Amino acid sequence: MYTITPSCHLHKPTNRTLKKKRQTPPLKKIMNKSAFLCFIIVLVLPIVSSTEKDYPDSFRIEVQDEEDDDFEVLGLLYSESEHGNKVTVNVDEFGAVGDGVSDDTQAFVNAWKQVCTSKNSVFLVPEGRVYLVNATRFKGPCAEKLVIQIDGTIVAPDDPKKWDTKNPRIWLDFYNLTKVYFQGDGIIDGSGSNWWAASCKKNKANPCKGAPTALTIDASSAVRVKGITIRNSQQMHFVISRCESVRVSGVEVSSPGDSPNTDGIHITGSTNVVLENCNIGTGDDCISIVNGSSNIKMKNINCGPGHGISIGSLGKNNSTGIVEKVVVDKAFLHDTTNGLRIKTWQGGSGYVRSIRYQNVRMDNVSNPIIIDQFYCDSPTTCQNQTSAVEISQIVYRDISGTSRTKEAMKFACSDSVPCTKILLNNINLQRKNGTVETFCNSASGSVSGNVQPSADCLLSSDKEDERSREYIVHTEL
Repeated sequence: MYTITPSCHLHKPTNRTLKKKRQTPPLKKIMNKSAFLCFIIVLVLPIVSSTEKDYPDSFRIEVQDEEDDDFEVLGLLYSESEHGNKVTVNVDEFGAVGDGVSDDTQAFVNAWKQVCTSKNSVFLVPEGRVYLVNATRFKGPCAEKLVIQIDGTIVAPDDPKKWDTKNPRIWLDFYNLTKVYFQGDGIIDGSGSNWWAASCKKNKANPCKGAPTALTIDASSAVRVKGITIRNSQQMHFVISRCESVRVSGVEVSSPGDSPNTDGIHITGSTNVVLENCNIGTGDDCISIVNGSSNIKMKNINCGPGHGISIGSLGKNNSTGIVEKVVVDKAFLHDTTNGLRIKTWQGGSGYVRSIRYQNVRMDNVSNPIIIDQFYCDSPTTCQNQTSAVEISQIVYRDISGTSRTKEAMKFACSDSVPCTKILLNNINLQRKNGTVETFCNSASGSVSGNVQPSADCLLSSDKEDERSREYIVHTEL
């Protein structure tokens, strides 16, 4: 047992059928090597636990989950001894005003030029001030072991017309860094309300166009992010793109539940990523994982409101999508429009495989468990296509809670590329007012332990549920 404390329309078928804080203060003591080793063993054990011996070999999932002892010591030195032996580059010393009105963009740019070339340095955004910063790219390579200490508040311009037109999709973008540590009790605030009002998802008369991501870490390695709050992003809050070895802990992400396309943490083209002890509530996916991502672990995640924890969407515009080796271990999802979701478009290719969800609690969640190979986030009806992203080796273990909808488990898979090797073990999903059921189409797998609702439809991929003829395309618009 564990405890976590919380901080579509459908179109009729055409020619195919479907079946059925954040309080993470700096450590006060640095672990010695033996203690550190024990700590790592405790972290890794859940991934290769003894219960996994009961799974077929194809279901065994290994996800890298280690700390770099020297790197962690680096991040703690600044907090423990204030400046210590590190060179502190304070944005105030480069002309930043910090009144929330004056444009401090150039001061941040100049401070970055200085800190990037200095060994053992700290880029400091001091507490007690509000810094107005426009779209900025913080480019590397920089001297290694750089600490980015955000203790104050960084805000974006609240008028889309004042945005830097050269950078329409980014706000704070960090590129090509190695061994960098983001930390602090500060806030990154995207001032997104005017961007949301201009979204086509808010008003269909508005043009559909992209908006900036609040924080992007791109093409970087050995990255640690700890304790920062990201809120009210113009669109996605935090994107990890083309990165290797990233650990995010104690981060809070928040925006209103009706803010459009405001994914909390979005992972793309990245490997060896760990998200732990994070509180996320947004208007879109709390966490989304898309093409080219593998070895991803999420642990102790609090999600809600939002659209749940999603793999995808993948395969849009007949593209190839590949995601594998993903673990969600200990999560609490509440008041979300989806729970544990895998979503792909018709016409795509590639695969999603070796995914494990375990120790997840749901409260008032629509679609607690859903695989949807007919995803269509489009203002027009998506055309039926035979190709699809292949989905296999998906484990759901120890999932419990309440569903807001009748179909607590839904496996809506392609007739031509069925979902295979779905394993359900100890599932208990109820509905406060009514019964729940499992919906299957072209999905097969196995069931063990107590599973509620019954998932007999998984045991034979040849049986067709006549009720499924009502459905073909699923859309979020």
